[in-house]
Amino acid sequence: MTSTTLTAKGQITLPKEIRDRLHLRPGDRVNFRQKADGSIVVEAESVDLLALQGTVKPRRLGVTIEQMNRDIRKRGGRA
Repeated sequence: MTSTTLTAKGQITLPKEIRDRLHLRPGDRVNFRQKADGSIVVEAESVDLLALQGTVKPRRLGVTIEQMNRDIRKRGGRA
């Protein structure tokens, strides 16, 4: 059993053993859930991928063959 100390500000440091088991890194969020029997479960918060939608600007990739052929036809070439 691993224990830790509560600070005057109500903070705790999760022991390394627990952080490793939960695969936690600095900045990760942790949930505390109380079960019906009164015990507390500590869980790493999972990220909802839909919540991340729009947070990363898509990279503009090159053009497709179809786009190249269309542009060549517009300029009078053959394709």
